[in-house]
Amino acid sequence: MENTPSAPEPASQAAADPADSVPVSTLSKPAPRSRSEALLLAAFWLIAFSLVLLAGYSVWLYRFAPKAEPVAASAAVEPLPTRQEFTAVVDQPLPVYSTGSATTRLIRRPLMHTIIPSRPRQDAIEYTVETGDSVFAIAKKYNLKPETVLWANYDQLQDAPDSVAPGMILKIPAVDGVYYQWQEGDTLESVTAYLKVSKEEILSWPGNKLDLSNPTFSVGDYIMVPGGVREFRAWFVPQIARGQAGVSKQVYGPGACEGSYEGVYGGAGFIWPTVNNFLSGNDFWSGHLGIDIAGFTGDLVWASDSGVVVFAGWSTGGYGNMVMIDHGTGYQTVYGHLNTYSVSCGQSVNQGNVIGSVGSTGNSTGSHLHFEVRLFGQFVNPWYVLP
Repeated sequence: MENTPSAPEPASQAAADPADSVPVSTLSKPAPRSRSEALLLAAFWLIAFSLVLLAGYSVWLYRFAPKAEPVAASAAVEPLPTRQEFTAVVDQPLPVYSTGSATTRLIRRPLMHTIIPSRPRQDAIEYTVETGDSVFAIAKKYNLKPETVLWANYDQLQDAPDSVAPGMILKIPAVDGVYYQWQEGDTLESVTAYLKVSKEEILSWPGNKLDLSNPTFSVGDYIMVPGGVREFRAWFVPQIARGQAGVSKQVYGPGACEGSYEGVYGGAGFIWPTVNNFLSGNDFWSGHLGIDIAGFTGDLVWASDSGVVVFAGWSTGGYGNMVMIDHGTGYQTVYGHLNTYSVSCGQSVNQGNVIGSVGSTGNSTGSHLHFEVRLFGQFVNPWYVLP
């Protein structure tokens, strides 16, 4: 049988397809992107996500956020004050103006003066004594020790704290110490020795305004001596014991008892000598050796303990009408500035017996009882023995 040649294939089939030569695994994957294309795609999606969030927030504000109440017609904005009105009401509360919303706005007001920072005082000032004042109370008002006020005014008070009187003008130092007036013959060495301080205390105090390279002082000048101290001048009536020889009326006043006496003894403890148990004036301190008990003129005063009267009447020591009782135990009590007294020299009194009434005689700016306690001639703080 004769072989018949087959017909030739079409050219389209005879030509090889390029895809036929590519592996199947390669055709199933997309071509990889470059790094820049990846970054652009990430930025696009980030921007798109942000726009979606912004749109959502806008919708929430529109539908759900609280809205301000409209301002009523009666709440119209007030007109701004004129310059003259501003000046007139500068110390009044600031006006409030409505802005048409829930928020209010305050208007600023101008300061009409310059505010100077508060600095410690360096110079002494003057104080006018008022009725009822005491050295103790004045010192407390200026945060000073009473000794400081007393020392600064020796020319008027002579170291007697009860010598203050209404209308008296006192010098009030800036700090505790001695406000000293320079005397003829004074030197820096003598003054510092007298007031028990170093030279630096005087030279370094800015209120003295000294030229440190050549400090000079003139007679009559006042200088502040911070921390300085000096002895007090004695102004009290001395100890007068019941068995002691009499004291001179010419020296201590008409109330002095010229004689020695004997009588009842105390020792049962002390009681308050008047109805009040609180102070009105000076407390006990180194310049005031007793306490000023509050009282009205005429309030009864009684013996704090039993004893013998060794002084009764007027005293020249600033006490005014005064009674002194010797209790025979080493203790004595003194009652000063009395309006009246009802006992006499040598009289025995029992604890609680009336001896006089509250007053304001002698060196006193108001009614009170000056009460002292002494033990063998030494002053004792009455607070230690009173109940």
